[in-house]
Parts: sequence; structure tokens; C-alpha cells
Amino acid sequence: MPLSRTPTLLIADPSGKVLEHPRLLATVRSGDEVMLPPEAPVPLPEGARLVQLPGRRPVGVDPESGELVLLSEVQVGRRSFVPDAVGALVPPGWTRTYLPGEVKADGPVLPQWAYTAAGWDGGGPVAWALHTDRRTHWDPDRFSTPALKARVRRARADDPENRVLRQLETCALVYRCFTSQNVFYGRDEGALPVSTICNAACVGCISDQPEDGPPASHERIHDGPTSEELARVAVAHLRSAGPRAMVSFGQGCEGEPLTRWRIIAEAIRRIRAETPAGSLHINTNASLTTGLRALYDAGLDSIRVSLNSAVADLYEAYYRPEKYGWADVEASIALSRERGAYVALNLLTFPGVTDREGEVEALRALVRRHRVDQVQTRSLCIDPLQYLDVARDRGAGGRPMGIARMLRVLREDAPWLRVGNFARGLAERARPARASAER
Repeated sequence: MPLSRTPTLLIADPSGKVLEHPRLLATVRSGDEVMLPPEAPVPLPEGARLVQLPGRRPVGVDPESGELVLLSEVQVGRRSFVPDAVGALVPPGWTRTYLPGEVKADGPVLPQWAYTAAGWDGGGPVAWALHTDRRTHWDPDRFSTPALKARVRRARADDPENRVLRQLETCALVYRCFTSQNVFYGRDEGALPVSTICNAACVGCISDQPEDGPPASHERIHDGPTSEELARVAVAHLRSAGPRAMVSFGQGCEGEPLTRWRIIAEAIRRIRAETPAGSLHINTNASLTTGLRALYDAGLDSIRVSLNSAVADLYEAYYRPEKYGWADVEASIALSRERGAYVALNLLTFPGVTDREGEVEALRALVRRHRVDQVQTRSLCIDPLQYLDVARDRGAGGRPMGIARMLRVLREDAPWLRVGNFARGLAERARPARASAER
């Protein structure tokens, strides 16, 4: 249940210990503005955790004067220290609504996580987030079980030279990627990484960063699999994965799958020669419309297009595309609707930017224009101040309306639209009369 009062500020000492400030109230950030929270938080969700933000100074509010207070030193008992700000990382199925209230001091670019505003309500930690997809088959307690390592060993022993399985072993055991683990559990949506290269240089890419950037959170696949290797993994998965069976080309541990569209098209033909089961899906930047057309000819039936904005200059400032642009992305969305695919948008959400009035209107128009089936909200994993440098003075303007209101507006404007966080199998794609938080 949402809480009724403003929580107090959380800070971290140099060892990383999280403390409640004795007096100051918590703040949140929306774009460039740090402020008292305009909305109530929720208790920290199960599976979430609090994190220290090194080199970021916490900002609180004096409850008597209402003034913002930048904390550069804190006295606790007989010791004083320079505090760091604290945020939260929320689990899959949740979408953050505000960023931590902090200001950069001396410190590194933060690692690539989706930092969420957090505070303390007197009884426990809280966060500013919405439960946007309640589908229980993605609950964290179903993953990284004691049986996983044995399942990985058996799959690798059955096909020891398969480069798809070699990459998925790392993703499942090291990165704890749920979609990768599903291949070894034999259920639901399974990952098929395929591409070693990308035709974009996204500022927040999680598998490739420049030397002066934050550490990439994933190591990109470095040996592209053949169509035969992809098909062997896919056929086995689709035959065993149950009613939500799906395989998806395009993962966080690779480049852009459409750069290998010929290999994927051949893999799809091989898969469909073996089994009609399940869904064949791609997660993509939708840059190469010709290649995408070949995939639909081969039997692709579902697409999720990643974007941070439906406005060209902000999209291109973040994605930094090579030999394609926003017009190509929209052409691919139009083709997908024409070919009868299930069309989802992977909306990289960022409070104070994605929810600007003009940005929301551009997104609404895109959804209406192509009758998009689903918007999957994906809190953008990036240092918040790094993204603000990209987004400032770009994209459509207007005041931020808040992520919660933005999602309400999308649902009200397009009653067929699903708003959630996870892909849908073939049996789950009927358009609802009116969507709400996915269950």
C-alpha cells in the first residue's frame, strides 16, 4: 500500500552502511529538478535492494523551513564523514517513477543500473516505483535455483560445441539472466544471442563501453553462432517450454541481431521445418527494414523495438545510429504491423524526460499510428546525470507529468494497448478491451 507521509532521507557512510538521517526528509529527482516527492512511495519490493551511489551527495529537505539541504558532511556520534546518496534497484515487473535526489561531487560515472529514489518510512525502506507487470512466472524466486548448475552442465554435455549454449552458460550463471536461464529450465521465453556487432553506439550500452565509460555490465558474445546451432537450441526449447513457449533473437549480451539477418532467417526456416510450436520473436533496434522483411518471410511472428523516445533528435542522440535513423525505425514498425506481427515497444523510461508532455504526445501518436500492441516499460540502466547530459535541450518539451500519469494516459488513449514489462507468448496476445497493470 502507498504510504501517507514523506519518508526520511537515507544516506550511506564510506563503508557502504545505509543510515536513516535523523531529521531531513527524502527527496526525489525528476529530470534536472530535485524536490520533495509529489507522490507516495511503496514499501521496498521483495527482491529489491538499497545501493550506495559513490561520489553523489544526498539532498534532503528541512522539515521546518521546507528548504533543500545538500549534505557534504554528517555527524554520527563522535565521528563525522562525507555521506553518499542512496538509491534502490527494483526487481523485474516494477518500473521506477523517480530518480534518487542527489548531486554529483567527485566520483566516477555510476555503473549501469536503473537507480530508483528511496527513503525510510520509520518501519522500513521505501521506493518510488510501480508494480507494472504481476505475471508470476517471472518472479525472481523461480530463477537461480540450486538445480540450475546441473541443468547447464547437462545441456552443455549434450551439445558441447554449440556457441549459443556456451554464451548462455555465462549469462545464466554469471549475469543471472532470466531469459537465458529459461533455456536450461525448458520453459517460457528462451534467449538466442546471435550477433557480435552493432550498428548503434548507445550511450548506455550494457555490452560495449568506451575506455572512459562505466564498466559494461555484460561481456558481448564474441563468436557468432551458425543457423544450425541456433536452430538446435530453439527446436529443443520450443518443444519443451509449455504454453508460453518462445525464443527471442536479440539479447543484452550481444549487438544488433538484424546485422545477421541472413543467419537468423535461415535459422527460422530450419526451426519451422522441425516444429510449428511456440513464437519466434526478435528484440531489435529495428534499423534494417529489408532484413526484417526477410525474417517475416521466413516465419518471424513477434517484434519488440527498443527506443528511448519517439522524437528523432533525442532518439538519435542516445542510440547514435550508424547508417540508419529514426525514419528507418518507424518504417520497420509499419512493416511489422502490415505483416501481422505482435508489435511491442521496449520503452527505455527515464523520469523527467520520457514523461515530458511533448514526449508523451509523440509516443501516443506512434502507438495510434501503428496500433502498437504493447508498451514494455524498461527503466533505463544508466547514470542519471549521464543521460540528462544527452537529453537536455533535445526531444519534445513540456513539463514532466510523472511516470504513473504517463502510463495512465497511454492506456486511456489506446484501450487495446497492453502496458507491462514482459513479452507475451502466442496464446497471450489477444488485445484486451482495456488494459491495466498486467497480471
